[in-house]
Amino acid sequence: MANELCLKNIHLEKSWTLPVYESTDGYKALRKILTEKTPHNEITDILKAANLRGRGGAGFPAGLKWSFMFAVRDKPGPKYLTCNSDEGEPGTFKDRDILRYNPHAVIEGMAIACYTIGAQVGYNYIRGEFYEPIDRFEAALKEAYNAGLLGKNVLGSGVDIDIYTHYGAGAYICGEETALIESIEGKKGQPRYKPPFPAAYGLYGKPTTINNAETLASVPSILNNGAEWFLNIGKPNNGGPKIFAVSGHVNKPGTYEVPMGTPFADLLDMAGGVLNGGKLKAVIPGGSSTPILKADIIMDLTMDYDALSKAGTMLGSGAVIVMDDSTDMVKVLARLSHFYYEESCGQCTPCREGTGWLTRIINRIYHGEGRQEDLDLLLDLTKKMGGRTVCALADAAAMPVSSFVTNFREEFQYYIDHKCSMITA
Repeated sequence: MANELCLKNIHLEKSWTLPVYESTDGYKALRKILTEKTPHNEITDILKAANLRGRGGAGFPAGLKWSFMFAVRDKPGPKYLTCNSDEGEPGTFKDRDILRYNPHAVIEGMAIACYTIGAQVGYNYIRGEFYEPIDRFEAALKEAYNAGLLGKNVLGSGVDIDIYTHYGAGAYICGEETALIESIEGKKGQPRYKPPFPAAYGLYGKPTTINNAETLASVPSILNNGAEWFLNIGKPNNGGPKIFAVSGHVNKPGTYEVPMGTPFADLLDMAGGVLNGGKLKAVIPGGSSTPILKADIIMDLTMDYDALSKAGTMLGSGAVIVMDDSTDMVKVLARLSHFYYEESCGQCTPCREGTGWLTRIINRIYHGEGRQEDLDLLLDLTKKMGGRTVCALADAAAMPVSSFVTNFREEFQYYIDHKCSMITA
């Protein structure tokens, strides 16, 4: 597809190798920056003009985030860059494919970010279960070092950039940027209180910038082609293409890189439509923490930050989970709630106790022991969890519950009244 960016080489043989990456303008942006000593604010100005928003879930402008480091960029002492490739959100598998098929784009993006923010060291925090992506990334790092694209005095520029891989251990909480930092430091993965923010006090207590793998992999192409090019691929306030990881009841699950603002109906067609010609019931549009939408709502929407936000949900990580009319919503929510209960780090009481409480009530309903007051109790609990914790895991656990119960209350009520699912009744 002409608009592919992070996955543009995926159809080329051995796309993950340095020769193939360089054949498609790979490391062109880094070479130009280091040769011309491009001013760091010029780089962030391009990213701001392109409106590159973070692809990890929050959608925060990348250029603005990098500029937070400028106050300390030229001061003595280490600064760090960390790349978040942990990808622990259920339904999310886009970064895995970038690391498998285009790892040099992540490396070049990280190197450019290091130069821009004044960091000499970058860490790519990769989910430990990603065996093939880790091997591909490590091999790409070796190629980059051997070619003089990383290390001391990169390309004779006088700039030093070292990049390392750090393996996660499957903890969802370490997708939160400060918990990720704690994990790299060898501590228990628990979020930090903010402020201070990482740009002031991050990894090892030093200024740090954290970006998602897809965000960093997008940077070289933007610098090569310009901000307007990137903006024109997407729509206003939603620049560029986005990778959507489509799973669930579709005929062709996988990763699809499409322009921001692509109609959901078109994305569903790319994924082969609903499995076996079934009827669409609902979609989780951005990972399991984002509110679910009924079929009649999402079929009229475009896949971008603004459209999904107006519909009461979020683009999130771009993990699209499709459900047909055979789906038991109570069963699905029981599974999701158990995940968040297991993954809570336990630091904050509303999350530690709230996730367990939600899980017990939903399981009670699912096993035919629900009470008439349970649905209102669930909704009340979600209101008391959101926005009351150090990080957003409590919100991530609460949003699916409130959206499932609100949109499919009749299914939950049927379980309470009849002790079984209305789907199989």
